[in-house]
Amino acid sequence: MKSSIRCVLECVLVALIAGAAGVASAEDARIRALRNDQAALRAAVEAGRKASFFCVNCHGDNGVSRMLDVPNLAGQNPDYVLEQTRKFGNGTRKDEFMQGLIKLLSEEQKLQIAVFYATQHVPPGRQDAALVKQGKQFYQQFCSRCHGNTARGNEIIPRLAGQHTEYLELSIGRYKKRTGERVDPLMFNAVVPLNSSQIKAIAAYLNTLP
Repeated sequence: MKSSIRCVLECVLVALIAGAAGVASAEDARIRALRNDQAALRAAVEAGRKASFFCVNCHGDNGVSRMLDVPNLAGQNPDYVLEQTRKFGNGTRKDEFMQGLIKLLSEEQKLQIAVFYATQHVPPGRQDAALVKQGKQFYQQFCSRCHGNTARGNEIIPRLAGQHTEYLELSIGRYKKRTGERVDPLMFNAVVPLNSSQIKAIAAYLNTLP
């Protein structure tokens, strides 16, 4: 009974989040337009490559992070990246460095950077096979309902495939401990049952996904 109630609550939360994200901004509409205009998309990607010099030191030249506790942005959904820049800008998502950096970028640059990273490739990692097998089972049980079977997310839910294990463990741990850097009731509920071994296994599995 408790499991059924929890499932219903999670579905309601997903619907509420999706509804909020459905209020499309001008930038989101522009992304959709770019997808239908290859010449404009190429120009935006090139502009984003140049504008992303702000991000290279931490997130790498092509969005593959140089720091294991910093997320890869390569292949990430552009709508999701834009939403995170808004959250850093308004303080909903907390990181002193990122909050300061975002203020230096124009709205057009944020859009271009998001589109640029979306076109980049993140190479899958290599992990212990037994741990990956366990992680796949835990992922399907606790995470796939929202992040999808291939862990690529969607416009409002992040891609997790190919992320560094260190970043994934850190991020999941922050939700579990409710440290305040990230606030998401759906994630709070999802990670509560996970112990450290399960989190480690899930992170290993996700790191190996293309």
